[in-house]
Amino acid sequence: MRTPAGTDRSVPRYVQIADEIVQQIRTGVLKPGDMVPSESELIERYGVAGGTIRKAMVEVRASGLVDTRHGKGSFVKDRPPVRLRSSDRFRASHRRDGRAAYLAESEQSGATAKVSVVYVGPTEAPAEIADRLSVAPGTRVLARRRLYFRNGVPVETAASYLPWPVAKDIPELFAENPGPGGIYARLEDAGYRFEEFEETLRARLATKAEATELSLNPGAPVIHLLRSAIASDGRVVEVCDTLMAADQFVLSYRIPAAD
Repeated sequence: MRTPAGTDRSVPRYVQIADEIVQQIRTGVLKPGDMVPSESELIERYGVAGGTIRKAMVEVRASGLVDTRHGKGSFVKDRPPVRLRSSDRFRASHRRDGRAAYLAESEQSGATAKVSVVYVGPTEAPAEIADRLSVAPGTRVLARRRLYFRNGVPVETAASYLPWPVAKDIPELFAENPGPGGIYARLEDAGYRFEEFEETLRARLATKAEATELSLNPGAPVIHLLRSAIASDGRVVEVCDTLMAADQFVLSYRIPAAD
């Protein structure tokens, strides 16, 4: 039996089909772990050519709702719900309570959070990081690379870069676990007071390596965020290079209206 995929002739048929499949996922008709109907089944259902179905599935995969396994088909992802990332995550009160930003944020949303430390040690500052730290590219800095999980699913990678003159006198920064409140709390213990955090973000498609690390389909959308932590004397004491699975985050910011 053939199924109509919409009546708006101004919308391409493959888009209509893709929207219908996405809606089936969002409404629970297709549940996490379910296999999306095969190409032949969709051809029969919608009465269209194989090329139309293949174009529709490109759109479905771009939604981030399915995993496609070579030779097996596409399956609805069992991923945790979208988590709000707000500008409140760097409140000093979180650090005083011994909670780093990610753990505080996850706790508020009722999720189980885990941080896996990938690397801690010296490295050469990449050009974009060096520019934010006001040092020459290749200058030695301390790098801390982490992989973040939510309910057992990898959702974010982050690499912090700290100027070597700042980091070298704070031994906790070289430890896998820097202690309650994370590295910002240790910087504050050492006398650095934060004036503000400056973030720049852009959306793009994941590289093959990034998709593998975050368990995404190749070419899935990600949010690439760079944050500078600025001390009261105007010095940037840390730059964090973060990559987030775009289907897992909503970013929320408060913007002052006064001068």
